[in-house]
Amino acid sequence: MESTKLNEYTDRDTGKLGMWLFLFTELFLFGGLFLVYAVMRTKYAHDFHLGALELNAFIGTANTVVLLVSSMTVAMSLTAIQTNNPSKAFGLILITVFLAIIFLINKYFEWGHKIELKLYPGSDVMRSLPHGEIMFFGLYFIMTGLHALHVIVGAVLLIIVMFNLKSGSITQEHYLLQENAALYWHLVDLIWIFLFPLLYLVT
Repeated sequence: MESTKLNEYTDRDTGKLGMWLFLFTELFLFGGLFLVYAVMRTKYAHDFHLGALELNAFIGTANTVVLLVSSMTVAMSLTAIQTNNPSKAFGLILITVFLAIIFLINKYFEWGHKIELKLYPGSDVMRSLPHGEIMFFGLYFIMTGLHALHVIVGAVLLIIVMFNLKSGSITQEHYLLQENAALYWHLVDLIWIFLFPLLYLVT
């Protein structure tokens, strides 16, 4: 019995360590993009400012609030399962997934507006802009697009957690999957907290 418990704790620690290592690789990925952004912004400060004026700061702010609230609900869901309340945990994750969808819908309209204005890489309008603005919008689409992909992956992970909660696979004693999914979602939120001021509040 003690051996079984020891194996469970070892597996849990290994699973958490693996997730943390994965999250660090993700941070390195975005850290590289942030470094490129910092260099280009220093070189083309005025053009980056002009590019930022084309972004919708209201949508950016709304999405920031959405992700902050979603981080709160996913953390509350983890507390709920730890206190043996799987139905509450399920409901809170459902809210988190709903907020993720709202974020993606906002991003869809924001990207759609840029595409209508032909402000996307390779367009005739884009090629006519100063080099600094081309760099700004290129980084904007790469970084927000990559972040949106992470939002989708995070939402899928949370949906898988919901199915496991419903089936009883995740319990008060066994909630590693939910814990790792919550950690991933916090990473998604953290990355956006850096992206929002960098892209939308360029001065």
